[in-house]
Amino acid sequence: MHNQALAPQPIGRFAPSPTGELHLGSLTTALASFCHIKSLNGQWLLRIEDTDTERCDRQFTEQILIDLETLGLHWDGDIIYQSERIDIYNDYLSSALRPLTYGCQCSRKDLEQYWAQEEQNGLVNDTSQGSPNRKRYPRCCIKAGLNRQEHKLRIQLPDYRIGFNDGIQGIQWDNPQQTLGDMVARRQDGMINYILAASLDDGLQQVTHVMRGLDILPMTTAQISIMRAVHLPPIDHWYHLPLICHPDGQKLSKQNLAQPIDTRDPSQLIATALQLLQQPAVDQDTPTNMLKQAIAQWDNTPLQGKQQLNAPH
Repeated sequence: MHNQALAPQPIGRFAPSPTGELHLGSLTTALASFCHIKSLNGQWLLRIEDTDTERCDRQFTEQILIDLETLGLHWDGDIIYQSERIDIYNDYLSSALRPLTYGCQCSRKDLEQYWAQEEQNGLVNDTSQGSPNRKRYPRCCIKAGLNRQEHKLRIQLPDYRIGFNDGIQGIQWDNPQQTLGDMVARRQDGMINYILAASLDDGLQQVTHVMRGLDILPMTTAQISIMRAVHLPPIDHWYHLPLICHPDGQKLSKQNLAQPIDTRDPSQLIATALQLLQQPAVDQDTPTNMLKQAIAQWDNTPLQGKQQLNAPH
């Protein structure tokens, strides 16, 4: 008998930033990623993306964990806290990613003045055509040889198109250099960029399936290129969920003061979120039984090609 290589177990993750409590938008992401990966007999990891020390709060982290438990969304393995992994990210920045990074001393004000000058000189592209070059970092510091520890660190993203198949949004092509330029990988105060930390952790945790909100889609080719640069295993399957919006079209988010979820009636909350995700109805029962049924009949098809879903009034 030939020994066939076993396909790796599917691994998904939910990675909230504890800058506030879960709202209906973040709950639907958690529920969708949980039901989807469990329908593939996979593992669902929980990662707390708390590198933003100014906005993240331990109190919000604790509330998120309580809410997930109350809703029967039980994670596999240990929780990872990115705030405890800063040394890992810095190791990558000073080793595998070193050739792509450089120190930068340009302040936001410097860059605003630069763009204003460019605009006066008529050198800025017409943004009405959705030009991606409008605010790309002009690489003022790339040859300056600035001290990497004393300044913010920028990472050079590749200047070619990268394609991937999104299981919900279809085939995607993007050039990360044209879209994001040389993005800040580490701020002057040492804070690590969100997408850099997520890229490294997804690779180190051997995540195979990423299901997250559509607002992160523009970062995906940057993530693919960072994971390639450090030779971490690539993500096999990407899914970017439609955003949950208010009836006026505004995205449901913490910035827009979305109401925290109320878990006093967890079964009703699950039913609402599944309805929002256009999944077949499940019998009103305990959260655990409702999730079992939701996993058994999970289907991405109704979400395909959709950019937004309207929150109930």
